[in-house]
Amino acid sequence: MKRTPDYTFIAVAFALVIFGLVMLASASSDLGKARFGDSFYYLKHQLLFGFSAGLLGFIVGYFLYYRKWEKFSVLLLLLSIILLVLVFTPLGFKAYGAERWLNVFGFTVQPGEILKLTFLVYLASWVGKNIARSRSFLEGFLPFLCLVGFVMLLLLAQPATTTAAIVFGASLFVYFAAGARFRFLILAVLVSVIGLAMIIYLTPYRLNRVLSFLNKDADVLGSTYHINQALNAIGSGGITGVGFGQSTTKLKYLPEPVSDSIFAIVGEELGFAGSVALVLLFLFFIVRGFRIAKAAPDKFSQLLVTGFVSLIGIQAFINMASISGLLPLTGVPLPFISYGGTALAVFLTMSGIVANISKYRK
Repeated sequence: MKRTPDYTFIAVAFALVIFGLVMLASASSDLGKARFGDSFYYLKHQLLFGFSAGLLGFIVGYFLYYRKWEKFSVLLLLLSIILLVLVFTPLGFKAYGAERWLNVFGFTVQPGEILKLTFLVYLASWVGKNIARSRSFLEGFLPFLCLVGFVMLLLLAQPATTTAAIVFGASLFVYFAAGARFRFLILAVLVSVIGLAMIIYLTPYRLNRVLSFLNKDADVLGSTYHINQALNAIGSGGITGVGFGQSTTKLKYLPEPVSDSIFAIVGEELGFAGSVALVLLFLFFIVRGFRIAKAAPDKFSQLLVTGFVSLIGIQAFINMASISGLLPLTGVPLPFISYGGTALAVFLTMSGIVANISKYRK
């Protein structure tokens, strides 16, 4: 039976978006003026290419019956994989040491962000149709590992290590929400930890990030510069912050203030109080999302909401924890908050699909 949507979930999602746009206006003002002669360059770009596309995605997700996504899950995944492969062709371009972007008709697209959505749609469909097999090692768990492993390899090739870890984590939530055995979860975690450790050990720049995390006082003008500047920004904010727009680190000192490091600007300008408010918004979003998953009308919708909400929660945690010095520094943006049009569009589309499913909750 169709019900009213979960307006609280929708309100929290758009509260995160508004919070992000407001903080982006502040975090990017000096950078936009220095690079483009326009203090609102990044905000305008985010509104034009991120929010507008995201709002369209939210509307489509909200009004399109969620079962339609399952019908086209294979096609959507294949298209996103093709886009991911295209980043290694002349259509792709390199930035920040990674090949993660496509230039299509003058528009910049990040296929790895799109894959987050399409892969979770496909995984929810595949696992939802094979509930009985999910408890079998040969018929369920092994094919699951092969499927997820293939996608991880594509992401690692860019390289996008943290994105791969986030997608893997969300995939585990989906797979075990379907009723898989707990020992499979332990095995999957062990395999992923061993694999990640090997990748880090064999690639110097990844190993350097971990070593920098373990010793933040080493090479303060080199490998640990970013995290130390982020911690200085957060620490200088105190309880209530230095005031909106009053950050002194966002132009000359803090790398990537509009994307990876925007949480540090939140801590500096809005203080501990503002940072806690943002964390609580994310927690409310996650709890509300899991409530929708619990009341979802069927297995596909339950697993789909679980995947979307867990992915956003994992990514938000990793970003805020790494920029606060609790985890090694990563290049992953903060959902809804950081600058990045493709990411914002994808997260809003996910939110629209979850809102659509909430209309059919039990």
